[in-house]
Amino acid sequence: MAPDNKKKNPLLPMAAGCVAGGIEATAVWPMEFIKTQLQLQSNAKGAQLPYTGMVSGLTYTVRTTGFFSLYRGLAPTLIGSIPKAGIRFGLNGVIKENLRDKDGKLTLGKNFLAGLGAGVSEALIIVAPVETVKTKCIETNMPFVKGITHIMKTEGIGGIYKGAVATAMKQGSNQGLRFMWFNKYKDIVTKEGDKPMTPLLGLFGGMSAGCFSTLGNNPFDVVKTRLQGTKASQYANTLDCFKQIMQKEGIPAFYVGVVPRLGRVVPGQGIIFMSFETIQQNIEKLSIFK
Repeated sequence: MAPDNKKKNPLLPMAAGCVAGGIEATAVWPMEFIKTQLQLQSNAKGAQLPYTGMVSGLTYTVRTTGFFSLYRGLAPTLIGSIPKAGIRFGLNGVIKENLRDKDGKLTLGKNFLAGLGAGVSEALIIVAPVETVKTKCIETNMPFVKGITHIMKTEGIGGIYKGAVATAMKQGSNQGLRFMWFNKYKDIVTKEGDKPMTPLLGLFGGMSAGCFSTLGNNPFDVVKTRLQGTKASQYANTLDCFKQIMQKEGIPAFYVGVVPRLGRVVPGQGIIFMSFETIQQNIEKLSIFK
C-alpha cells in the first residue's frame, strides 16, 4: 500500500513523544547512572576503578551509597526528557514530511537526515545543558539544585553548555541511525502500512534500533561525557579530547561503558518506540490532532 500523503498534525508526534520520553527515562535510569560513572573514570596511568561493569556497578553503588543513589541525577534528566522526546519525535515527523518524494516515500538516507536534524536540534535546545548538569551531579554526588548552583558559581552560564558540540555530534548520529533503522523495520513488518504496528513489534524494533545506534556512535558518547565532567578543563576542545583519549588510553577507551550503555539504551529504546507508536495510534483520533 502506498504511504498516506496526507500530512499529520506535527503536534501528534510531539505529544506522543513527550509522554513516551518520561516513561522511558524513569524505567532505565539506573543503567544510565552506571554508564556515566564508568565513562568518567579514566584508565590512564593505571587508575583503579571501583567496578568494571554494569552488575558490579549496581552492586557497588547500592552497597556503598544505598539503592536510591542509583537515581541521583534523574531529576534534571526527567525534566529534560519530556520536552526532549517531544522535540525529537515532533521535528523528525516534520522533517520527514518535507523530505518525502511525490509518491510519499522516503529513502534510508532521507530517514537518516530527518533523525539527524531532530537529534542535533534536541541536543542544542535540551540535551547539552541537562546532560552537563546530570554528569556533574553524578560525579560530585550533588543533588540537582545544588549542582546547578555549583556550576554557576565556579564556571558561569558557559559551564552548563560544556561539550555542546560533542553532544550535538552524539545526539545527531544517534537519532539519525535510530530513525533510519526503525522506519525501515516498520515498513518491513507492517508491509508499508498494510498491517498495524503492535506494541510487541514496536518493542523489538526500538530495541534493535537502540543496539544499532549504540554500537555505531559510542565514541561520541565517551567524548561528550568527558567534556561535561569536572575534569573537562584538561581538554582544549572536542577534537583535542578525541586525540588525548586515543593517545593516552587507546581505541578501547572509546568503548568504555558500551555494555551498560547497551543495557540502558536497548530496553530504553524498546520502551520509548513502543510507547510512542501505541500512544500515537490512540491519540490521533482526538479532535485536537485532526
